Amino acid sequence: MDMSAGQPLQVERTDDGVALLTLSLPDRRNAMTTALTGAWRRTMAELRIDRDLRCVVVTGAGSAFCAGGDLAWLGDSRNAPIDFFRSKMTAFYRDWLAIRDLEVPTIAAINGAAVGAGLAVALACDLRYATPEARMSVPFTALGLHPGMATTWLLPEVTTMAAARDLLLTGRSVRGPEAVSLGLVSALADDVAGHALSVARTIAARAPLATRLTKAALARGGHRSIEDALEWEALAQPITMATADLREGLAAQTERRRPVFTGD
Repeated sequence: MDMSAGQPLQVERTDDGVALLTLSLPDRRNAMTTALTGAWRRTMAELRIDRDLRCVVVTGAGSAFCAGGDLAWLGDSRNAPIDFFRSKMTAFYRDWLAIRDLEVPTIAAINGAAVGAGLAVALACDLRYATPEARMSVPFTALGLHPGMATTWLLPEVTTMAAARDLLLTGRSVRGPEAVSLGLVSALADDVAGHALSVARTIAARAPLATRLTKAALARGGHRSIEDALEWEALAQPITMATADLREGLAAQTERRRPVFTGD
């Protein structure tokens, strides 16, 4: 277990392969500053090549999950050319959405307000849980901005196109049972980080290769057709059939015990 105390992004590792990432700028409501973005980029690069990693949980320090992009530079850069903004924002988007490139499942523990690009980070995760009071919104147009961070893709992927239109065009906030009904989050929990870590430990206890391949099967909205699904599964399932983990899973079922998967 290690914590990067005093850093904008705290990283805590557990012995069972779970990584807890805490956006740690509570006085800024965990806004995506240059320092936090750099720390996030470096951490994603490290996690991408970590073969012991089995699940990642993201949460925020203090009362907010993430207030979104640090917009202070917009006023100072209003006379900059469009190409400047395009290059800057493309790099910013790719840095934060790199969590989608991790091969292991990812979970957002939305402990407070998740706004704009901050909500997009949660949408980029595989699973989301929130406190009953956590407020979620994408108020880009209220600021005079077009949505960014692939929100026009992520939001309808997670909810529905109708819900995405509602939230993006009105900019209104949702929380609690409505967030669950829209599919923004899977469940509510007062101790949302604890709940997310419990789910992460359950995922981490599953066979690593089977889990990674299942995540790959569901990535980017899933297969385009049932035929694509059949082709993928006819390859991926035999790969897992050749593993020691399958033998362990079958033995554990016969012996009525919990399996201990090693990734072999």
